[in-house]
Amino acid sequence: MADTSPFQSIAQAERFRFACHPGVPCFTECCRQLDLALTPYDVLRLKNNRNLHSGRFLEQFVLIEWEEGMVFPLCYLTMVDDGRASCVFVTREGCSVYPDRPGACRAYPVGRGVSRGQDGTIREQFVLVREGHCQGFAEDTEQTPSEYFKDQGLELYNLYNDEVAGLLQHEQVQLGFRPDRAQLDLFILALYNLDMFRQELADGRIAMKRPLSPGELQGLAGDDEQLLLLGIRWLKQEFFGE
Repeated sequence: MADTSPFQSIAQAERFRFACHPGVPCFTECCRQLDLALTPYDVLRLKNNRNLHSGRFLEQFVLIEWEEGMVFPLCYLTMVDDGRASCVFVTREGCSVYPDRPGACRAYPVGRGVSRGQDGTIREQFVLVREGHCQGFAEDTEQTPSEYFKDQGLELYNLYNDEVAGLLQHEQVQLGFRPDRAQLDLFILALYNLDMFRQELADGRIAMKRPLSPGELQGLAGDDEQLLLLGIRWLKQEFFGE
């Protein structure tokens, strides 16, 4: 029986043909009929692109889902009710937040999965997603997943996503840790609602067991990327006693 799965394993150095640009007939079709999960770094970039407080961005553009059996909540970008479930940021000309588009949009049609070894090393796996509507595979541009990710500006996205993976895949989670309802709220606060997290730190409502590093102090002063790293450390403190 023929394999009808759209997912095809691909090695990091294996070459594939693909390009996406306004001249491709299916341009922006991948921005519709999708469930787009957002990472904390995605929200950081998008809320700054829209010049919004993180809390306001979550209210306007994010659906937070959690149900029994899930360890941590998932955050999804809202879609427009236009009969095609279009991305709220897509226009006829393309993506209106293109410089700060989510990591999954940058990576498409390549998927990247990571796992952390006990020594902290990152192991990567890649897949090609070949969907019926996508005609980008008929283009002549050829590259490896690594080259494609570099071209799409994914270095920072992968860096911060891998830091979050250290929390999501923590040894205590694998041993059965499950957050309670209050801890689920802390998870959203520290990773997705960074502006509120900063305010609560500044007001003394959140305490760190260890002094802040110079980089973490920069996060408190306004550096969102450093603040995200501090949020990860704080959650490990609150969840796992680190």
